[in-house]
Amino acid sequence: MSSHAEFTRALLDTGRACPPGLYSSNGADPASRFAVYRNNVQGSLLNALADSYPVVEQLVGQAFFKAMARTYIERQPPSTPRLNDYGEGFAEFIDDFVPAASLPYLGDIARLERLRVESYHAADARPLAAAQLQEAMSRPEQLGRLHLHLHPSLRSLQSSYAVASLWAAHQDGRQWPSFYLQREQQILVLRNALEVEVLVVDAGCLAFTDSLRARQPLAVAAAQALDAQADFDLGRCLGLLLGHGALIDL
Repeated sequence: MSSHAEFTRALLDTGRACPPGLYSSNGADPASRFAVYRNNVQGSLLNALADSYPVVEQLVGQAFFKAMARTYIERQPPSTPRLNDYGEGFAEFIDDFVPAASLPYLGDIARLERLRVESYHAADARPLAAAQLQEAMSRPEQLGRLHLHLHPSLRSLQSSYAVASLWAAHQDGRQWPSFYLQREQQILVLRNALEVEVLVVDAGCLAFTDSLRARQPLAVAAAQALDAQADFDLGRCLGLLLGHGALIDL
């Protein structure tokens, strides 16, 4: 093992001793100085996870979250210098984290919170004007070839649990009706102006949106939406996307 790899392992695992060969310029004990540095690094990574996954932390409690996060930090060190990117694999880690097995929806809560982080930091774009869409829709001979382009911040999530409702119930100052957690939800996440929004949509609208993201023309996207939901309402879905600034170009 290289000295660099050994240093990294010791930095992320509190059970490891200070790597050999370290010296302090002022004569202080290297092990003591290394322990301080390791604590600062791990504290920064732990805080980054807590900032990205606040509802996960609320659901399991601070002590459990810290223990889970420390295990994640040991197993998955940062791959980039950007703290905003750290924790991209946290949801998958939670899925396999045995102590969290009694909360089968926790991984999807983490996925939703990760999508919110991604959406917040995505590129900006000017929303499509309603008049432009209306004009395009008024030419039926071109609808089959029409492509609708989505905002760069738009993300989607299909969950077997009502994770959007659970997430919303943990936001300060929001009133949310009672909900059945075991009910699946289709979710869109996007940044509208300066606010990241979480929208619950029907199965057809999610399929339609995912098809548009795959650069399918309107006719193909609508057909895939109808396959997912027989009573899919194209006008309603387009109105929702347009109203939340999710459409940016034709």
